[in-house]
Order: sequence, then structure tokens, then C-alpha cells
Amino acid sequence: MIPKTFKEVIDLGDGREISIETGKLAKQAHGSVVVQSGKCMLLCTVVSNYKQSDVDFLPLTVDYREKFAAAGRYPGGFFKREARPSDGEVLTMRLVDRVLRPLFPKDYHAETQVMIQLMSHDDDVMPDAMAGLAASAAIQLSDFPFECAISEVRVGRINGEFIINPSRTQLAESDIDMVIGASADSVMMVEGEMDEISEEEMTEAIKAAHEAIKVQCAAQIRLAEAFGKKEVREYDAEREDKDLEKKIYDMAYDKVYSIAQAGSAKHERSAAFSEIKEEIKSNFSDEELEDFGALVSKYYYKAEKAAVRDLTLNEGLRLDGRKTTEIRPIWCETDYLPSVHGSSIFTRGETQALATVTLGTSREANQIDMPSFEGEETFYLHYNFPPFSTGEARPIRGTSRREVGHGNLAQRALKGMVPADCPYTVRVVSEILESNGSSSMATVCAGTMAMMDAGVQLKKPVSGIAMGLISDGESGKYAVLSDILGDEDHLGDMDFKVTGTADGITACQMDIKVKGLSYEILVNALKQAREGRLHILEKITNTIATPREDVKEYAPKMVSVRIPNEYIGALIGPGGKVIQELQKETGTTIVINEDPVTEEGVVEILGTGQEGINAVLAKIDSITFKPVVGNSYEVKVIKMLDFGAVVEYLEAPGNEVLLHVSELAWERTENVSDVVNMGDVFEVKYFGVDSRTRKEKVSRKALLEKPEGYKERAPRPDNKDRGSRDNRGRDNRNRDRKRD
Repeated sequence: MIPKTFKEVIDLGDGREISIETGKLAKQAHGSVVVQSGKCMLLCTVVSNYKQSDVDFLPLTVDYREKFAAAGRYPGGFFKREARPSDGEVLTMRLVDRVLRPLFPKDYHAETQVMIQLMSHDDDVMPDAMAGLAASAAIQLSDFPFECAISEVRVGRINGEFIINPSRTQLAESDIDMVIGASADSVMMVEGEMDEISEEEMTEAIKAAHEAIKVQCAAQIRLAEAFGKKEVREYDAEREDKDLEKKIYDMAYDKVYSIAQAGSAKHERSAAFSEIKEEIKSNFSDEELEDFGALVSKYYYKAEKAAVRDLTLNEGLRLDGRKTTEIRPIWCETDYLPSVHGSSIFTRGETQALATVTLGTSREANQIDMPSFEGEETFYLHYNFPPFSTGEARPIRGTSRREVGHGNLAQRALKGMVPADCPYTVRVVSEILESNGSSSMATVCAGTMAMMDAGVQLKKPVSGIAMGLISDGESGKYAVLSDILGDEDHLGDMDFKVTGTADGITACQMDIKVKGLSYEILVNALKQAREGRLHILEKITNTIATPREDVKEYAPKMVSVRIPNEYIGALIGPGGKVIQELQKETGTTIVINEDPVTEEGVVEILGTGQEGINAVLAKIDSITFKPVVGNSYEVKVIKMLDFGAVVEYLEAPGNEVLLHVSELAWERTENVSDVVNMGDVFEVKYFGVDSRTRKEKVSRKALLEKPEGYKERAPRPDNKDRGSRDNRGRDNRNRDRKRD
């Protein structure tokens, strides 16, 4: 029996549509949809346990996977099976998670799983732009307690016109690549990269995306109504005690306010707050704490949050004593590590990043192998966040999703400033050594300086800043905080990171926690962020104003040359013999790639010594040397023969040609040594391939003046005439023998 299906269609314009369908697949899940655009199909399923977990948070897992079969491909590797998620998949998971998580009730702690799978791929559709829509649509069909429908779209801009969910080809022409997540009422998440755009242009892009999201949210609601919206499930809510909450508030608020007002360092402040909490707990017996100790902690943190927020709104002061626009003290240093190709330290307050740069050939490019995209990155950045950076001891179990996300943000901030003609593959690694607010932005600053220290010719330096927002919806008061602390990130209404040059924004990441944030506040916050960025940029350029003119002495120098494809085989040699010996002799690394567009070979030569690089270039010149008919070339005698001299082109050592005895001089030459000797250097004229001998012909005498009275010798008969005479003579001799 064919199941009954329900479907909604969303018009994207330009003849493009997105359909949301349910009722056919994965019906045992609590909600499932298939979202399709073109040939691209995503299956999303959601399941949430009916029993609350014994934790004080929502154990939500968002999983996004791309199946290689969706693109008609096999997975790489030995086992030919999809394994751990790629960085691209992890980044999509984060985009969806950041919008969904705040919309579940704070006291809902049931284990919840959202699984999104790419089942069919279309080269003209980027699937990650539809993942948020798929997740929300599936949740709308479930009985989960969830605040409202949301969606996510990608927005690009080509020639001043905004495009919703552009193709990858269109994105290559766009000066904006942003993913926006929102409900019908409020923007909740923004992430992307831009080509030095203004704050107003960024806001206009968000508005354009939000209008498209409103349409997608309405389609989800219609689908849920047609399918039959389920009643929201009942669950065991967290215990509440209003009297206890007020009691703890009265005990904690003034004390917290006083400590926050004094301004102090992270550990000193944390210790003082912990003392207040312990003092409050001492007012209760062990039996009471066993009964409602969790509530005491919960209400204390609520009072602490209120006191710190009120301090900022009422007095414009912050936890460490700064004003709202004030940036923490900054110190920077470059060339710190003696053996690396480039290094820098960026320290702002209690956040510190140590960045290193490594330069390599195209062989070191980062290979991206996903069903939805294959390619490589010649600039990439890795971010590491060890536990000691926050004074913690915990096990390290691989790269976390957070590290992938923060590294990607810094990479997007910087990559537009790496010149397209940079000959190197550039790898930046950021080690976070201290963290108290915005280590990803410290990574951007440290990465900028490290690349300039390495001699990477950045177009412009880039800085980054993390901003916060505290607002009071009732009174309309708000405060934008520049360069936020870790604590301010947790207690604020918006956490947004902005990177850019002196001329505009290059990347951003925003998580907006307050509903109905006005665009006026957003623009003001972005403008304040610009002032902070420029302040930090000044500190960076005071440390290193421009990139070094060249790479360091011990860093590899890179030279790229192009050769016709026909010479690639000669440079490699049989079994790689020529190139291997050349690398060994010169101490260089040689990489050869074919350019399918120009049908040329691109030869990359990497070496620390210029002599070795020059030797490789000379060998390439020798292999690819092709003399031009009619031109003169300087040659050197390298071998003497009875019938001429073997000469070598000085501009292409190793390229030899025979200078026949008849081309040495206008006078008759009996002995070659009468005219030239070993090691002699002179010029010859190139005549191309001789039609009679089928060999290349050069002449010394062609460049000499003819002697007075010189007479040309009669030309020798060609082979055809000589052959005819020989045959006639042979016939006559045979006839005479017969007579005898």
C-alpha cells in the first residue's frame, strides 16, 4: 500500500523551488521529512526520549552526514565506508545546533537526536543551506516542546543583487557568503565571510535572508497542520520554589554587585563569587541541601547574572572594571620561534594565542573530499584549544567541534587577504595558551602577524573582536560590550565576532539570544565593533607594519615556472630518474602539476638555498630550450671531431649541436683545429633542421664577412640524381659482363 504523503513547495525565484515532504520515509522516527531542491535531497529524522536524562542540560545531538552514493562516488580509504565526519559536515552540524538548542525549554533534558543525511546530490545546489530547514520541519511534525519554526538560508550578492541559496558557481562570483538562521520574528544566528563590506551592507544582507526565512517558516507550519500537528508531550519539569529563589536573590545580589563593581581578574573574581555561594549554602542544613541543593546553585547563578547585568546597564561598568567600549591591554610579538617559517604571539588581557606559519608546495594543500564538494585549499588554518588554557585538567579526545568551528571562522577571516598569486601552500596553526574571551579573534590577529612575519604578502592586515550585548527589553536600555570576557559571553544577550581590515568586514559569527533585536541596535553594535577592530589593528601594525619582503633565511623559497606539456616527460625522466637526481643534487623539492586550461606544466621549486633553485631553473631552461631559426646564439666547443665540432649553447647547458667543418669558415678547412679548439666560445647562426641531413644546422661562417673574390662551390647533386647515375652505371657494367 502506497503511504499517504504531504508536501509543501517554496518558491525561491529564478525557477528554483524547495519542496518539503513527509509520510513516505522513516515513519518510526518522531518526525521525518525529505527536503528537495533540484536533484538534491536531504532526509532529516528527529527522535527524543520520553524519559528525562539525569543531567542539568539538554543532551542534544545534531548530526549531518553526506553519503558518497548521493554523488555516485565511493568513499576514499581502505574500508570504502563513511567514517568520522569531515570538517565540512561538522561545520554544518554547528550551524544547525546553534539555532535549534535555544528553542527547547531550559528544563527539557531528554536525550534528543537530529539526523540529517544527504541522499542525492546536485552540483547546482549547496545542501548545507537547507539543513536548518529540514531539521525544523521534522521537529514541527513531532511532539517535542519546541518554541517555533526556524529556518536557515545562505545569502550571496552578485552585482549588488542578493541571491538566496546561490549555487557554488554563483558563490564564486559573490562578495558575500553568509548563512542566517532565524524564526519568523527574530534573527538568531549569522555566520559567513565577506569581501570587505560595510556594516550597513551586512545588515541589508541579513534582512534579505530573513524575508526568505519567513516564507520557509510559514511552509513548515502549513505542512504540520496538513499532516496533523501532534500535541506537545508532557515531561517532568524542573522543580521550582519562588520563595527560595527570592531568599537567595536577597542574600546574593548586593554582595555579587559589590564584587563585580570592584573590578578584578578572572581567578580572583571566581574565587570571590565561590565564597558567596558557599556562604549562602552554609545557611542550609545538610538535609536541606540534599533535598534542594541544585535549586540553591541554580538561583545563586541567576542572582549573579542579574547583578552583573544591572551593573553594566546602570553604571556602564564591567566585571574587570572596564567601560563598555574599552579594550583590554594588548601586547604582541613576532619572530618568537627561531626554527619556524613565521610566528607571532598575540595577548589581549587573559587571552593569548601563539600562531605559527608553515610554507609548502601544492603537494601540502588540504584535500577536501566530500560528496558535495571536491577540491583543495592552499591556505588553511588549524585551531587548538588545550585544557590548560583555562586552568583545567581534562582528557583530550581528538579535535572538538568547537575547535573546528573557531578555526574555520579565523580561516575565513584571513583567506581573502592571501594573494591569489601566492606561490606557497600556507598552513597557520593557532595554539591557545590562555583563554578568557574570544580566542578565535586572538587567532585572527596572531595569524595576521605570523603570516606577515613569514613573508606572505598579505593584501591588508586583519583584526578581529568579540562583542556582547546586554539589554533590558522593558525599559529599552542596552549596552554593547567591546572585547567581551568569557563570563560576559554567558550572561549576555548576543555574542558576535567580527573581523575585518581597515576598509571593511571579512567575516562574522553571531549568536543572538534575545528576541526581536532591532536592526538599529545591530548596526550600532557593528559600528562599535569597527572602532574596536581599528584599535586592535593599530596594535598589530605597530608590531609589524608590513609583510617581510622575503621569506626567512631558513624558510623555503618558492619559484614557479610553466613549461609546455611536451617537456614534462623529459624533466621527470624514465621512472622519475631525472627529477629525483635533480632534487638530490640541488637539495630542493620539485612538484609538477598539469594545468588543463593552458595545457602547460606548472613546476614548483621549493628550496632553502637560492643556488639549488637556480640549478633547477637552469636544468629546466636546458630541457625546454628551443632555438629560433635565424637567431644567433653563443656556444662553447665541448668536443672535437674530424668532420666538425660539437658545441653547447651557453644559455642552455646540456643542449648540443654539431657545427660541421664546412660551416666553420668561408675558406676550405682541412683540420677543425685550424679554426676552433676545445673551450672556445663564439656565436653561431641557427638555420633549423637541414632537409638533406635531417639534422639541426648551425653556422659560424654565416656570421663572418665573405672574403673578397670568394666563389661558391657547385652544389652537390641531390640523392635522387646521384642514385639515377649510379643505377645507369651499374646497368652498363652488367651488360659488359654478359658480353664477355
